[in-house]
Amino acid sequence: MTGILEAIHVTDTAGAPMRSLERAELRSGVGIIGDRYMNDAGHWSDHPAGDRELTLVAGEVVDALGLAPGATRRNLTTRGVDLDALIGREFTIGAVRCRGERDCEPCAYLEGMIGRPILRELAHRGGLRASILDDGEVAVGDAIT
Repeated sequence: MTGILEAIHVTDTAGAPMRSLERAELRSGVGIIGDRYMNDAGHWSDHPAGDRELTLVAGEVVDALGLAPGATRRNLTTRGVDLDALIGREFTIGAVRCRGERDCEPCAYLEGMIGRPILRELAHRGGLRASILDDGEVAVGDAIT
């Protein structure tokens, strides 16, 4: 399976608007440099922190729901990738190795940020939480394999 990295979004603090990047530096065990989760400034569940480094969402889902890029507040938007198939598996984004940890189900907080009832529409399509295994840079247009 090969797809592409379509968009990168980060924000400094929980609830702040997401900003789009063309490139981002990923750090193993840390997250995306400059993102809220790297700085422990995000909003998350009580689940163990091992899967807060990186979040992905399928661009096909974003399109189907009529959302703007970054609206799901996931870091990376993909195209042509079955994110569920990556749970428990290693994959690469450009040259950076990652591991799919678990699905990234939507929550009431996200629904409030989007500003419309979205939980039912995003159920089981909310994306993927992943760990970063290698430090490196990713860029929009990178292959995901």
